[in-house]
Amino acid sequence: MAGYREHISVSGFLGVCFGVGAWYVGGFTPVQAALAGCLTWVAGMLPDLDSQSGRPIREIFSLIGAIAPLAMMGHLLRWGGNPETAMFLAVLLYASIRYGGALILGKLAVHRGMFHSIPALLIAAELAYLCYKSDHQSVKLLMASGVALGFLSHLVLDEFYSVEWTGLRLRLNKSAGSAVKLFGKSFVPNIFTYALLMFLTYAVLVDVGFVAEPPINLDQPIFQQAVGDSPLPR
Repeated sequence: MAGYREHISVSGFLGVCFGVGAWYVGGFTPVQAALAGCLTWVAGMLPDLDSQSGRPIREIFSLIGAIAPLAMMGHLLRWGGNPETAMFLAVLLYASIRYGGALILGKLAVHRGMFHSIPALLIAAELAYLCYKSDHQSVKLLMASGVALGFLSHLVLDEFYSVEWTGLRLRLNKSAGSAVKLFGKSFVPNIFTYALLMFLTYAVLVDVGFVAEPPINLDQPIFQQAVGDSPLPR
């Protein structure tokens, strides 16, 4: 199994290549390309969210907690209705991810479980697509592709390190096949993962326009949406 340093090195290199390619070949702005490269780098550490060791999970949740509010600021501004509420929501989001997410995963997740899988890769990419606020689907797809690339690099690197050379012979260790997989060993995590994947896939299809949008306005400020247009009691 590849180590933490190998993962961040490979995903960082891929992030640079992906960002440069998005700028020169894809025609995206330097800022968009740089952000996509950073997401590629961070996504290369995402499968280790289920790690039982302290350093990876602390650093990964710190990065995600800091990046997620920035990537979702467009949504937060719309949901909050004003900059002050948006900043408050951003702080809540950071604290929830940084501390709440780490606590929950530390209790429930199993290393090399469904976090190391193809469905988890698709979930991470779809979350990046849905969370990133942009009027251009090509930009949202760029960010999602960067996350998918970084995530895939982690899975492939883990599988590569599961092959051991014994002279001229190849031998697979016990971790072989545990990263690039479709199903885990436990029933409940499989059901939860695929249910989440189906929900996010539906949301992406709605955003793209392949499926009719449900009659819920998520862009309405949350406090206005909660109160509605009903008059205040007298």
